[in-house]
Amino acid sequence: MGYSTSRFQALQTVIARKPKETEFPKNAKGIAQKVSDFYGVYTFSQKKMQERLQSAAFKRFVQISTHGQKLDQELANNIAHAVKEWALEYGVTHFCHWFQPQTGTTAEKHDAFLTVDSSGQAIERFSGSQLIQSEPDASSFPSGGMRTTFEARGYTAWDPTSPMFILDTGATKTLCIPSVFISYHGDALDEKTGLLRSNEVLSEKACALLKLIGDQDVEHVTTTLGPEQEYFLIDRALYALRPDLIMAGRSLLGARPPKGQQLEDHYFGSIPPRVLAFMADAEAELFKLGVPTKTRHNEVAPNQFESAPIFEEANVAVDHNQLTMEVTRRIARKHDFEALFHEKPFAGVNGSGKHNNWSMMVARGGAETAGLNLLDPGKTPQENLRFLLFLVATLKGVFQNAGLLRAGIASSGNDHRLGANEAPPAIISVFLGKMLDDVLNQIEANTHKNASYKEAIIALGVSRLPQVAKDNTDRNRTSPFAFTGNKFEFRAVGSSANCAFPVTLVNCAVADGIAQVTAALDAKLKSGKAREDAIFEVLKDAIQETKAIRFEGNNYSQEWVIEAEKRGLLNLKKTPEALHELVTPKAIKLLTTLGVFSEAEIQSRYHVRLENYVKRVLIEAECLQTLIETSVLPASYEYLSVLTSGVASAKAAGIAVPQEESAARIAKLCAEANASLKRLVSSLDAIKGLESEEEKARKIASTLAPLLEETRSACDQLECLVADQYWPLPKYREMLLVV
Repeated sequence: MGYSTSRFQALQTVIARKPKETEFPKNAKGIAQKVSDFYGVYTFSQKKMQERLQSAAFKRFVQISTHGQKLDQELANNIAHAVKEWALEYGVTHFCHWFQPQTGTTAEKHDAFLTVDSSGQAIERFSGSQLIQSEPDASSFPSGGMRTTFEARGYTAWDPTSPMFILDTGATKTLCIPSVFISYHGDALDEKTGLLRSNEVLSEKACALLKLIGDQDVEHVTTTLGPEQEYFLIDRALYALRPDLIMAGRSLLGARPPKGQQLEDHYFGSIPPRVLAFMADAEAELFKLGVPTKTRHNEVAPNQFESAPIFEEANVAVDHNQLTMEVTRRIARKHDFEALFHEKPFAGVNGSGKHNNWSMMVARGGAETAGLNLLDPGKTPQENLRFLLFLVATLKGVFQNAGLLRAGIASSGNDHRLGANEAPPAIISVFLGKMLDDVLNQIEANTHKNASYKEAIIALGVSRLPQVAKDNTDRNRTSPFAFTGNKFEFRAVGSSANCAFPVTLVNCAVADGIAQVTAALDAKLKSGKAREDAIFEVLKDAIQETKAIRFEGNNYSQEWVIEAEKRGLLNLKKTPEALHELVTPKAIKLLTTLGVFSEAEIQSRYHVRLENYVKRVLIEAECLQTLIETSVLPASYEYLSVLTSGVASAKAAGIAVPQEESAARIAKLCAEANASLKRLVSSLDAIKGLESEEEKARKIASTLAPLLEETRSACDQLECLVADQYWPLPKYREMLLVV
């Protein structure tokens, strides 16, 4: 009875909790400051750099960071001195190269500014060499075979396109230098290097197309990103009593309560005071770090929430999303919560995603193009032509590389989420909305010259294209890649993922599509066709080619599964088959031709992700085995003994009791749980004996994963029959509905 006593004590603790005081910065009058008063205070922005560097040095840095030139030692020393002096003013004692290995999280190795001179005098020193490069070794990070045990040397290198920042954990402050992580031989070991490369290649391809249609002043195009982050909050007292949440990040057992999310009363509801206090604290920390978090709200499932930022350049947005997850975890614990980023931590309610809102923007250009969103339909004919070209280029990229995009979102957690009521299915398709869909259909049918629309649309002629209004259609929550006014929303990305990798693959796919559109248009122009005629021919060809990827209906329906198969679209339901798309000859050719990854780096990412899948599901299986053997069955047997004894006493007294039937059901379910557990353990042992990770992954997907669900079923039924005071594990109704 000790565990169940702990459970009830934990519940009493949860009930007694009050919202904690937030630490939102206040002015001298004790009133919360305006966010603009302290936003970015912990970020070494270009403005702060400009204030602390000589004018010539700052201009040189801007030129280098803008055009990707090499940083010279003198300038590096100047910047290092400036950022060190700035950091010391805030009480910073250490610095680190902050990087993103292939683990989904961030990594850091702290070094003190402290050094001791020849006389034994302690001084703070930070050189340009220390700023530019570090050697953390970090040999235990997954490399997918790119590093062996005797090739452990690894380097981090400063990424000057993302600002340095101070991480304040309360006890200490550390200067963090956003960095890439490479091997001794120069192979990319992290998530960020590929993203930076893909940004560059997309810029190159986009600039070529823009110049071809007359935008000669464009110098650089960047991708923009706004990742919406969903997560669950669970009280730490209850979390501590759930070994599955601690070790696997999701509940491997748990009966669905009578009330979950059916009434939809949590969605966008009033935020609970404890949660709001946590959110305010987390947002204050993020604002200090220059993270433009904009939106907060209750999500669909009980105790599920979301935060969303203002759009930024994709490289910075990825860094800021990693910071958002890190700060969320840390501040949640301060408020006695545990933040769960698993894609499906609770069965029977919505899982969590990270909707990646993606677009392309002219970062450097003339007065007409600087800051232009290339996926904004615009208000003039020329803008519409440009928009339509980039739209169909995106369609071509997604259509031809759908398997690659599916591989970019593959994980054991996302296997539980994709295709459920809150997430798109594993079939990659594109939603445009009725208005745009009609426009493309009319261009394809050559009926666009006489087309007319009321309200937001004008005559669709060759020289007079319509203004395609923003938000001109409903949003399709079932689509994995949906156009939403002036951007695409890649909804299939999982909540725990580092969005660098899926965005890298989107960049590559679209760069490929842009290159094909450019080549086709260039050929037609060289043949003597007028520009508008040539553009419409290219548009029509691309529209016809990519028609199969466009779908405007309900992606959840079985009819769409059948239709998608007829269209030849991939339906890769499980991670192993999805990840294989990374190493097809087609994918390798694309990624290597673009120069984003070498073949070794592609193979590395495939093996790292496959190994991660194997390890995570094996952890789940072993954890479930332990839970059943040490919690579920002991509690069930104990209650069955009490129940059987009570039934026997009642029968001896001539009293008929309905509990006799319950006892029989519990005994039967215990036998089923034992039998399922034996099959689970047998499968687990067989998989551990396999040599190949690929064979392990396939066996896990086909055999072990279904056994996890089968074994869970009997245990969840037992939870509903065993008397409450005997059940040792916090239940869904307690974890999700008590705050």
